[in-house]
Order: sequence, then structure tokens, then C-alpha cells
Amino acid sequence: MALKVGDRAPDFELPAVEGERHLRFRLRDYLGKKYVVVTFHPLDWTPTCESQLPILDSLSDRFAAADGQLLDISVDSIQSHLAWQKKEIGMMRFPLCSDFFPHGEVTRQFDILRESPPVPGISERAAFIVDKEGVIRFAKVYPIDQLPDLAGLLAELQKISK
Repeated sequence: MALKVGDRAPDFELPAVEGERHLRFRLRDYLGKKYVVVTFHPLDWTPTCESQLPILDSLSDRFAAADGQLLDISVDSIQSHLAWQKKEIGMMRFPLCSDFFPHGEVTRQFDILRESPPVPGISERAAFIVDKEGVIRFAKVYPIDQLPDLAGLLAELQKISK
């Protein structure tokens, strides 16, 4: 069962790309400073995910205005994230983190790694809002084949950050 509201978020560090810029995203760097909006998409190059990420990108300034740091995690490699942006979804203005190796380690810590068919080894489609103290204030797992309510996620952050 996925982590829930009131749980402490796992501290993690993952390689990431923001557009073409390589970086390391560390949750602890934002504690005491910003709310962190952690979204998970199951897999690059898939239809629902190719809609989800550009919508998040279009809302990224609004997440920032609500004192939020947006990021996305999948089990894909950095190379896949770069190629996917260049060929299909455009360059994202927020970190796309790679939970590729050790495979799914952070996804497993959030307890959303799929272990059974039809596609074991990928994440559930999910979103979490972590407050400035590292506590989860919003948690939701969405049907894997459905686009999450991203405007609703922004509204949750705006409500929490007031």
C-alpha cells in the first residue's frame, strides 16, 4: 500500500534532467524551504505519460508560485528521459528523475512499485505532496491508464501552502 498522508517521506537522491541539464535531486535540499510535489509516471514513451508530463510542465510556474518544487520520477534511464523529451514531449522545465538503478529503489520506498502483471517493475501513476518538514500532506494513486487530475493536484498544493 502506498505511503499515506501523515507518513514521513523517504529522503532520496536521484539523478535527473531538467531539459538537457543533468543534476541530482535530493529531497533534503528542500526541507524547511519548499513543498515538494512528487509525481510518478509508469514509463516513458507511453500514451498517457506523454500527455501527463507536458501538462505538468505547463503548470510548473503555478506550482512554483504556490511555494512548490515539482518533480517527476520513473524507472526509466536518464538517456530515455532525454530522448523522449527531444523526440516526443518537448523539454521539461522541472526535474525528471531516474529511478533506474538500483531499479525502482525510491519507487519501492514510496510503496508503489508494481510487482505483478500486466507490467511488473514499473511504478503506479501517483502523486505526493511533501511539506517543508518532510511529511506527506497529499497522496494519491491513480489508475495506470488514466491521466491524473493535475489541476486538482495544484489546487491541493495551493490549499496546503496557505
